[in-house]
Amino acid sequence: MPNYSTYAFEDLSVVISHQAKGQLTLQGEGVGSITFAMANDVSAHDLAADGSVMTSKIKAGNGTVTISVQQTSSANKWFRDLYNYLVSAASSEWTGISLMAESKVMGVTYTATNMAFQKKPDGAYQQSGQQISWAFLAGDLKEV
Repeated sequence: MPNYSTYAFEDLSVVISHQAKGQLTLQGEGVGSITFAMANDVSAHDLAADGSVMTSKIKAGNGTVTISVQQTSSANKWFRDLYNYLVSAASSEWTGISLMAESKVMGVTYTATNMAFQKKPDGAYQQSGQQISWAFLAGDLKEV
């Protein structure tokens, strides 16, 4: 008998917070996608002249989080307001963003801390509404 499973984006719950601006809870509303990407390799090889290979285990925990949202969504407004606040805030606040994303169905949780905006998204205006991608650098990104 076949084994069936179901995936639903609505099962993912995301909480993004900053001490000065509160938190945003996302559970599908206007969100197109969220991507977690580690920034560095965790292994490297060194090859000796005789062909011997030494493998290094590298402790690397930084990465990027990219969240794409509809340009008319409340999430896009929240990100834009946070970005505009942080641009003129004290530099000590710049990396104060944190995130937790949890999919109970899949049993996966991501945490990201020491987050900062990588850049302000490009403005896109055309006949149809667009997804706006907010990219963050995370000093500590983990799947727990």
